[in-house]
Amino acid sequence: MDALEEIATLRAALAEREAELATARAELTGAHLLIAQYKAQLHKLRRMQFGRSSEALDEQIHQLELKLEDLEESEAARIAAAARRPKADQPERERRQPVRRPLPDHLPREEIIHAPQEICPACGGTHFSKLGEDTSEVLEKIPARVKVIRHIRPKLSCRACETIIQAPAPEFAD
Repeated sequence: MDALEEIATLRAALAEREAELATARAELTGAHLLIAQYKAQLHKLRRMQFGRSSEALDEQIHQLELKLEDLEESEAARIAAAARRPKADQPERERRQPVRRPLPDHLPREEIIHAPQEICPACGGTHFSKLGEDTSEVLEKIPARVKVIRHIRPKLSCRACETIIQAPAPEFAD
């Protein structure tokens, strides 16, 4: 009997999801129709405006443009949110390699080490193991001289509670 009850609850959940999907599709269709309607009205008002100058007509055009812009932004946000959600049948995407090339090796370099706290914020421990470090390079231009400043932030792990600590990334002036 448990299997039949479970099947019934799963079917009810599926029906609920299908209803939600139908509602979302209807809203999307309504938004598309509204956008098309606003575009048609805007086109008509612009044609009417071409022959004469009217402040009321200009205001109507401006309001329609604002409504159209809001609708297009909300639709783009909805599409972006749907694209961000991982789908069960899609494998995870591989991380892309950085687009920027590393700075040339012949440039002089200056290293600044940003040390994290000496006490673990989680447990108060003081014995750490080094896990690695994050390194970022910033190109600094001094008139008639260029050098690379390497900001190194060691990443440490507390031996007592295994909490990972690291100094915050520095803010760079543009």
